Amino acid sequence: MPGRLLAQQHFTISGYVRSGADRSALPGASVAVPTLGTGATADAEGFYTLTLPEGRYQLAISFIGYQTQTRELNLTKTQRLSFSLPEASNQLGEVVIEGTGTLEQKLQTTQMSVEHLNARDAKLLPALFGEVDLLKTLQLKPGVQNGGEGTSGLFVRGGSADQNLFLLDDAVVYNPSHLFGLFSVFNADAIQSVDLYKGGFPAQYGGRLSSVVDVKTRDGNPEKLGVSGGLGLISSRLTVDGPIVKGKGAFSLSGRRTYFDVFTRQINKINKDTEDYNPIPDYYFYDFNAKANYKLGQKDEVFLTGYYGRDIFGFNSTGGFNFDFTWGNAVGALRWNHVFSPKLFLNTTVSTTRYQYQIANRLDQFGFSLSSEIQDYAVRSDLDYQANDKHTLKLGVSATNHRFNVGRLSASSTDGSLNIGSETIYRGQEASLYASDNFKPSDKLQLEYGLRLTGFRSGSNQYAALEPRGAVRYSLTPKTSIKASYAMMYQYVHLVTNSGASLPTDIWYPSRLNVKPQRSQQAAGGISFLLGEGKYLLTDEVYYKWAQNQVDFRDGAQLFANDDLDAEFLFGKGWSYGNELYLEKKSGRTTGWIGYSLAWTQRQFLPQRGSSGVNNGKVFYPTYDRRHNLTVVGLHQLNERINLTASFVFTSGAPTTLPQGRFLLQDIFGDNSMAVPIYPDRNTYRMAPYNRMDLGMVYKLRPKRGESDLTFSVYNAYNRRNPYFIYFEQVRNKETGDVTNFRARQVSLFPVIPSVTYNFKF
Repeated sequence: MPGRLLAQQHFTISGYVRSGADRSALPGASVAVPTLGTGATADAEGFYTLTLPEGRYQLAISFIGYQTQTRELNLTKTQRLSFSLPEASNQLGEVVIEGTGTLEQKLQTTQMSVEHLNARDAKLLPALFGEVDLLKTLQLKPGVQNGGEGTSGLFVRGGSADQNLFLLDDAVVYNPSHLFGLFSVFNADAIQSVDLYKGGFPAQYGGRLSSVVDVKTRDGNPEKLGVSGGLGLISSRLTVDGPIVKGKGAFSLSGRRTYFDVFTRQINKINKDTEDYNPIPDYYFYDFNAKANYKLGQKDEVFLTGYYGRDIFGFNSTGGFNFDFTWGNAVGALRWNHVFSPKLFLNTTVSTTRYQYQIANRLDQFGFSLSSEIQDYAVRSDLDYQANDKHTLKLGVSATNHRFNVGRLSASSTDGSLNIGSETIYRGQEASLYASDNFKPSDKLQLEYGLRLTGFRSGSNQYAALEPRGAVRYSLTPKTSIKASYAMMYQYVHLVTNSGASLPTDIWYPSRLNVKPQRSQQAAGGISFLLGEGKYLLTDEVYYKWAQNQVDFRDGAQLFANDDLDAEFLFGKGWSYGNELYLEKKSGRTTGWIGYSLAWTQRQFLPQRGSSGVNNGKVFYPTYDRRHNLTVVGLHQLNERINLTASFVFTSGAPTTLPQGRFLLQDIFGDNSMAVPIYPDRNTYRMAPYNRMDLGMVYKLRPKRGESDLTFSVYNAYNRRNPYFIYFEQVRNKETGDVTNFRARQVSLFPVIPSVTYNFKF
């Protein structure tokens, strides 16, 4: 018998798993062989490959929110099998936030510290102003901090906001935010799925230290034309998709726009003649997503992705002061997918991305403008090869040409008597080569290991580095597994932020002679349990991350119109470590998760280059250090029409620096006294804890078809006034008018905010 088994032939089946509704890919769908206890998981394009011994089998094809299919297979040769799954007859019967795979698959994969999100399910959660935001949903996961009230910036496991890599169909997005950080640039109607990697990074990702947010957009429906959208309190959106050539190609177009400006202009018009009236600034944003795909044959398919978004902020006063500020991203990507064989396929992407902002200011006859931008042209190619049922190899190469326009400042007068300009252009070339292997020596043990070689050049300055990656999973029992991972990351581009400004006047800057690449290493370990007959997944992860060449700026740094920005940088080191607990339920009428993280983040910048460093060289906690972070998310299907949702967030207060006292300073005559604040070490105080509850309800207007609904949301349901910042006001004697004391005051942004959105599809 053993000899016969060894001589038995093996064949490979491969193909795509797609939605029966709109033919979109189902990344993470399962193609399983229950009798053998094995199977395959579809990749980001919905493509799977599975090698089996010759014989007869029953395949089970499944994806949460879709009906499971079974297929009889008589495997006598290598063949192509694609599947189309119909949506579950009652879509909300199993509300799932983890959009890819099952709990069992998550238990068995080697990948740890990763979160999967499906845009369709994220729309069920309560949203600020009714605008669904995928990045805000990611902030409900342990290990992910937000930047404060109403922001969509991510601070992942102690990393700063610029240490996150955002990818839109493999193209980099440099600024992921609209509305000064309140919303992200990712329109949920245009998004298929989002993967967030917090650690254990696969070798194909690089260029940032803390996380990777990999966003995939929806393919259009190649069978029929469809229209969907939504009308909300502050914005509206519309999506149109359909076939280019029926069955072979499809397109998808999505757009949205806010209309704050419609109301503010009317208010300004009504009050323009009022004495001492201060006009309300105009503000709105819009963005546009486009995607097309076309099958060139059985083995070739091309995809074209485009994104364009702009934020417009303007202020025109009656006194002749005019202020205009615009910023945004433009992204384009062309991808070619080629299947050489059922075991070997290639993805090649050519992309361009551009982020820029411009401020124009005019007062009477004098004006100035300030602008900055970064533009990339990139190519990457990824090869996937399933050598056998034990080894899956990934190989890839990428190259990027960067162009940095750093802080262009110009000033002029209308009569031509003044004309000043300042512009600094840098260029940089970044390249990488990687290889990884997913090795499964047994059902209990699985390893993924790889190596990434990176390099960067800016002018005559050159850097190169090796970035090893590794992860291991061992199954103690069918329902218990332990995992561990290690990753080293380098970052060659840096975000220079004018932290004193409330506007996003950020500058991306390359590594140069005096600006070394940032570097981090992260080790993590964890254990996972399936509980309650597989209905619950409990994970506990610990991590430790240490980083070098962290960037900060000397006091009084000049960031704009500066020909020597290198001299403004300070470099230090940092540490982050913590424990993350996560309990998740996916099946049944009530689903959701509970996440808790206990974490520490520290930084140190020693005296250097004629500077006393930061905090006089002593260790301090950055503003995004949060000791405790608790999130609770619940979704319950009341009936086929009504779905109820709720989320609760609690985090420790943000570290901040406040004066611990004041001393009185007078001139030599005892006049002109002033109170001078006395500051302790940096961030020795913490603001009050942040906590908030959001409530939501989705009411389906046509439950049998599920094509339209009313979504009700209540943001900050119990009207918690969370701290945004703290300032001190003077307390004066009512009789003499003298200042007798100073009182701390807290500024909060958002009270309770109800909203309603009408969503439709036909």
